[in-house]
Amino acid sequence: MSVDAATVRRIAHLARIAVAEDEVEHLQGELNAILAFVEQLGEVDVTGVEPMTSVTPMAMKQRDDVVSDGGIRDDVLRNAPATDGQFFLVPKVVE
Repeated sequence: MSVDAATVRRIAHLARIAVAEDEVEHLQGELNAILAFVEQLGEVDVTGVEPMTSVTPMAMKQRDDVVSDGGIRDDVLRNAPATDGQFFLVPKVVE
């Protein structure tokens, strides 16, 4: 797969990047080099290679999945402009 100048302009437009006309040729070469490298990666035989999340073997740290209020309810409520006991008061927006 190769990228032409029109595709470079389209990619720049979609990415909302201003690309001067004299930069298009350089970017075309850069994008084609990236795509060639990705094609090379597709040729690598990865049969029997386990997927990994890190280059060093490690176990992910996990914590118990429990619901809590964080223990700082009063601190959070102090930030509210209006409260009613332990609840936020908000303006009515639906009639």
